[in-house]
Amino acid sequence: MRETHLSCGTSAPLGRAASRAVMIRIEHLFISPGHNFFGHHGGPPGEYPIISVDRIECVAGRGIRGDRFFDFKENYKGQITFFSMEVFDELCAELGLVDALPQATRRNVCVRGARLNELIGCEFEVQGVRFAGVEESRPCYWMNHALGPGAEEWLRGRGGLRCRILTDGVLRRDG
Repeated sequence: MRETHLSCGTSAPLGRAASRAVMIRIEHLFISPGHNFFGHHGGPPGEYPIISVDRIECVAGRGIRGDRFFDFKENYKGQITFFSMEVFDELCAELGLVDALPQATRRNVCVRGARLNELIGCEFEVQGVRFAGVEESRPCYWMNHALGPGAEEWLRGRGGLRCRILTDGVLRRDG
C-alpha cells in the first residue's frame, strides 16, 4: 500500500486545508473505449470491452487517456472513478454474487483502504496525482444486469467516487 495525502475542510485559525495521510492500495485499473450503459437507456447494453491495464495516464481536466470519458465535456465531474474493493467484497458476500467481477462496475480505479464517500468535497493525492472528489458514483439499474439482482439497491450510498483530475500523472496497479 502507498501513502495517500488527503486535504479536506479547513482548520479554524488559518483557514488552511486540514491534511492527513491514509494508506491506499490500487488493486485494479480499467479503461473502456466506449459506453455500454451510459446513453443506452431503453435499449440493450453496448459491447465495448472493459480493459484491465497496469497503468493509466491521468490528464488534468480531461480524463484518462484512452477511456470513454476522455475529453467528454469541459470540467466533467467524472473524469475518473474510484471504487472500493471492500465494498465489492461485501456486496458479493451479501448478495451471493459468486461470478461478479470488479470490472463489471465500470469504475476506473479499484482500491483498498479508502472510505470513498469521505472524499466528496476533498482534494486528495494518489501516487503523486491530485484529484478532487466531486460526488458519489451513483449506481443505476444497469448494475443489476452487470453484477446481479439487487446490486443497484445494495450499492446506493456506496457506488464509488467520481472525481476531477487536477494534475497530470500516471497511476499504477500495486503489486
